[in-house]
Amino acid sequence: MRTWRDGDGTFTVGTDSGEGAATPADGARDVPAGEARTVPLRIAASYRARTRGLLGRDGIAGALMLTPCGSVHTFGMRFAIDVAYLDRRFRVLAVTTMRPGRLGLPRLRSRHVLEAEAGAMERWGVRRGVRVELTPAPAPVPGAAEASGTSGVSGAAEASGAPGAA
Repeated sequence: MRTWRDGDGTFTVGTDSGEGAATPADGARDVPAGEARTVPLRIAASYRARTRGLLGRDGIAGALMLTPCGSVHTFGMRFAIDVAYLDRRFRVLAVTTMRPGRLGLPRLRSRHVLEAEAGAMERWGVRRGVRVELTPAPAPVPGAAEASGTSGVSGAAEASGAPGAA
């Protein structure tokens, strides 16, 4: 089981999961590999980031992943959103469009939720039964800036003890 952190990343729709090309009961299939789409992603894993979500924003470029999450609401939202509920293997359980001021139904097997502007999920090929692949941006390596000599602090600032000196 993965521990997620707040930050940026991407998600890809149409990746081959290696689990065969079985068709789910509803007839949905993965997007062909030649048509894979990569979408910018913001990850909200902390309580504070999940609570804030898309509230007070006028839009979003890409998508927001809330994790862990089983249901959402749009109270205080300024725009309609598409919501995709994902299971623990990132298979889409359901996709719905929610107008502002609505309360979504909880999804029992949902572990993650993707939110995007209304209409985006359809454009990206996100639908029930499709598997998405999420890739968090690499975390900054502590001490990497000092080792490369690009700490951003001039030698004069370091010598004088100025604020911001290492």
